[in-house]
Amino acid sequence: MAKNNSIFSDPNLIAEIEKHARNKTFKKGEVLVKPGDEIIFIPIVLKGSLRVIRQDQDGAEVFLYHLYPGQTCAMSLTCCQSGKKSMIKAVAEDDAEILQIPVNLTEDWYKYPEWKAYISNNYTNRFAELMQVIDLIAFSNMDKQLMHYLEERSKALNTRVLDITHQEIGDELHVHRETISRLLRTMEQKKMVRLGRNNIEVLTLSGG
Repeated sequence: MAKNNSIFSDPNLIAEIEKHARNKTFKKGEVLVKPGDEIIFIPIVLKGSLRVIRQDQDGAEVFLYHLYPGQTCAMSLTCCQSGKKSMIKAVAEDDAEILQIPVNLTEDWYKYPEWKAYISNNYTNRFAELMQVIDLIAFSNMDKQLMHYLEERSKALNTRVLDITHQEIGDELHVHRETISRLLRTMEQKKMVRLGRNNIEVLTLSGG
């Protein structure tokens, strides 16, 4: 039986969720779905956060956005509604609890206004986040992309100290490790980050 966790208030919708959905926990770093997987459920985050990444056939990756409690993945919804397999990789940023909604029910539940509004709002918010990523890639210097990535990871984990290597960052930003290392050294000189052994402390956070 799935827990509603106050995301929805419509008793009929809640009853459907409790009947058909299930809760599942994922450990930090565990992959929920990867490109090419058949999408059998839509994830709604209850606790923790997920990191959503676009990955091509050669394994090159680009970080897209995070999902936080109460949010779902618009890319997964798009793929399941069009009958396509997963186009993204979703990773548990930290220990996470996920409400798994069977894909065969997602369209049927549009009869519930609250579900329809929930899906619409998630599409809108994820689209805005994707546009931000596109703008960073198309119109910004690499240092701004890198800082955005570090800030988002820091916010998702609720810590300024990230246990991550330069190679791991390079993989997810599709940039050579040497470039990341050079940018990080420059950012350290500007007091934006502090570099440790396989960790990075984010010294400046937008809005924080």
